[in-house]
Amino acid sequence: MRIIVAPMAGGPSTPALVRAAAEAGAFGFLATGALSPAQAEAEMSACDDVRYGVNLFARQEPLASLAEVRAVAGELGVEVPAVDYSNGWEEKFAAVLRHRPAVASSIFGPFSAGEIAQLHDRGIEAWITVTTPADARAADALGADALVVQGPEAGGHRATWTVDEEPDARPLPELLDACRAVTGLPLIAAGGVRTPADVRALRADAVACGSAFLLAEEAGTSPANRELLRRGGETVSTRAFSGRWARGLPNGHDLDAAIYPYLRPMMKQIGAPYCLVGTGVDKLRAGTAAEILAWLEN
Repeated sequence: MRIIVAPMAGGPSTPALVRAAAEAGAFGFLATGALSPAQAEAEMSACDDVRYGVNLFARQEPLASLAEVRAVAGELGVEVPAVDYSNGWEEKFAAVLRHRPAVASSIFGPFSAGEIAQLHDRGIEAWITVTTPADARAADALGADALVVQGPEAGGHRATWTVDEEPDARPLPELLDACRAVTGLPLIAAGGVRTPADVRALRADAVACGSAFLLAEEAGTSPANRELLRRGGETVSTRAFSGRWARGLPNGHDLDAAIYPYLRPMMKQIGAPYCLVGTGVDKLRAGTAAEILAWLEN
């Protein structure tokens, strides 16, 4: 089964990791969500001689009210930060069209049918991340080439299409079956894949592994987070990291405020830990990306 090195925004995904995956016969993604458009373009330029994918954060609908944002800012003793609801979508999408990676994927929402047509015109596949059968059906109707089905075990942000919805809690195998019932598109399974047995157990066209590569030598995981990952512990799914549901190691706060994208910069102001990772932290392995891939493919 094909292993995909999934996009991990905020540092872990690097051109070096993408290139290492390609050299090992796998497929890796750049994660542009936390990058400026210029940084995103520079990373694409560094990978243009290998086969790779680019993940984009979809535009976000502005919050209808900032009352809860102000309340949380007051509770934390910080200023309300300036945010970019667009996630630099237009500029990054234009860069994707220029660089022509093999795949462009979206999270937090789908490409439009028109954008998918533009990708196809340049020979780029359009993958859309989904967390419900309803998302899968809608993405199919838009013309997607494949769906990344993300379960609740996944590290990082849950890929719901709106900030305030409650995520589907079905385990990944059940969610795959539910999506398979409404679409014939290829399905890429994502969430909690740590071992060769996990890979073999999933009925999918491919398996995307993100957290499994956090300790890879080529990953951009910070030294502080590498130490946290080595210590291990149970992960939690909470809005307390960014205002969106996300899974990671506890940051000492218990906030249930649907105020993405405001909360993450607030937490940064107070120095709260930010180590997003999926379930099974104790199963993560260190080594080169090639070594981790070879183990997963056993």
